[in-house]
Amino acid sequence: MRTLATIVPACLALAPLPALAQAPARDDSITVTGTREAPSNWRVAETDHVVVLSDGKESELVRIAGNLERLHYLLSALLNRTEQADATIKLRVTLVGDDVEFAAMRLKNTRSSPGPYAQAFRNARYYDPREDGAVLASSRYDQNIELQRGSDLNGFLRSTQLVPDPVIPPGMAPQGQGVGAFDPIPYTGQAVQFTGPGDISIKINELSVTIPAENRIYAAYAQHYLLTYFPHAYPRWYVDGFGELFGTVAMKDDGEIEFGRPPRDYMRVLDNHLSYPAPKVLTGAYLVDKKAGERWTPYHAWVLTHMLFFNDTRRQQLRAYLAKIASGYPMAEAAEAFGDLGQLQKELAAYDNRKVPYVRVTFPAALAETPIVRRLTEGQAAFVKGQLELGPRVTVPPAGKADLAALRIAALRERDDWLERLRGDARRYKNNRDAQILLAEAECRSGHALECVAAADRALAIDPKSGDALAWKGAGQVGLALVASNRAARLKNARATIARANRNNPESPLPLILYYRSFADAGETPPDVAIEGLMKAADAVPAAPGPRLLLGEALAKRGATEAARRMLIPVAHGAYESPEAAEARALLATLSG
Repeated sequence: MRTLATIVPACLALAPLPALAQAPARDDSITVTGTREAPSNWRVAETDHVVVLSDGKESELVRIAGNLERLHYLLSALLNRTEQADATIKLRVTLVGDDVEFAAMRLKNTRSSPGPYAQAFRNARYYDPREDGAVLASSRYDQNIELQRGSDLNGFLRSTQLVPDPVIPPGMAPQGQGVGAFDPIPYTGQAVQFTGPGDISIKINELSVTIPAENRIYAAYAQHYLLTYFPHAYPRWYVDGFGELFGTVAMKDDGEIEFGRPPRDYMRVLDNHLSYPAPKVLTGAYLVDKKAGERWTPYHAWVLTHMLFFNDTRRQQLRAYLAKIASGYPMAEAAEAFGDLGQLQKELAAYDNRKVPYVRVTFPAALAETPIVRRLTEGQAAFVKGQLELGPRVTVPPAGKADLAALRIAALRERDDWLERLRGDARRYKNNRDAQILLAEAECRSGHALECVAAADRALAIDPKSGDALAWKGAGQVGLALVASNRAARLKNARATIARANRNNPESPLPLILYYRSFADAGETPPDVAIEGLMKAADAVPAAPGPRLLLGEALAKRGATEAARRMLIPVAHGAYESPEAAEARALLATLSG
């Protein structure tokens, strides 16, 4: 058995918990007493890497799920990951109705906020890299945007022709060098063909554009892939642009996949939207510039990223720039890798996006499996949106900060109102396991330990083998033990419950995280087995900032300073400001080197 001393230097070589021994996989079937529930309009499609839910047409659901799997293959081919093992939790994608229905859920992005974009381009999508697996939600409908014509069009003057570079596809390292930690797109291998320029035509006099819903979904998946399989600190514009670059991916009937094509109507947007200086983007100044919120759009992010990817010299500079940021350097200092930023702005202004290179990959026919589809019952469907809403509802600004006091009061009121509605829904569907588990999680994460245990017990009465129900029951028991007179005995009992959850579902990161927290919250030194379990959890959800922060703290206390820094930098200086970022920065400041 490996010890903590052998694991810390590798940092990501995660071991299973010996005390929480693995067992046969759990039975996820739901036992329902009473009459059988009627089927709903919601369906779920599952592939090797995604679980997609939708209340739309089954054909649309199957196509999108299959295309996400093809996009995963494309990204893996470009990043040289096709032969690597994957221990991460599948992304859960929920496709909701139109923008009005999506907006009604009030899904505030607390760990992923693209832009800042001009108001019209703040689209209907939600992404949260949660501790038990990332979730993505988006409207199923295209987004129509009315443009306001600008009078100053300086900056993106399309006056010259770009000749495709046939030597090395965008961002590729030479074959055989392996995957660099900071390569935007390493090498592709034999399956990729570099393709010549493609033409598009538009009508400049029209002042509206359409962003296809599927482009939005594919862009979000590409961002998730980047943050999951290459979990470093990135500048926000780069993660946004990376997504936009792959958002226009085209899946052909003959198995070919193309990426790098311009987004629909992009010239119309650039011709009707004031340009924004690239130097301010690369240095990070745009993040605090009000003008960026008026002029910066996803289309501008696509243009900048495309130019840097498809130019040999700029691509190498981009790699050096990203390496600096991944090491914790400020964006302004990292931007020195590009040399004269004024010259870069001139090149961007001359970049002719009507004729651009793109990349083509052949999807192996042997991998083209049809997604597995099943229909949800009315009871299951009743909590699809609640599972999404839980994250933003229970995320409340911390106490003790005067500038956040009003926001905290409003957030607590909204959380309590939502929680009361959820309790009513759970009573209505009292024989629905998922309803009781969702309520248990909501109660635990709201600090209601007794109510959490009660809801978890109701779920276990329906399904005694449910790992999630056992995990949340254990979490509630920990909360009760912390204020009990027989604290030690009750903590031991709570940890035994969490260990049962791990045995019933050894691949879930949730019991591993809760087991570690049972020591940390009690002010006790976590044993090696708890830290090893936390390391395995971080490996299962690499994009989630919570486990990385916990692991960074644990490693720092053990004196593994460099390993702690590697865990904390993506949280402290990541693309998006998360609730965990400030604490990560404070901890980093205490570490030498």
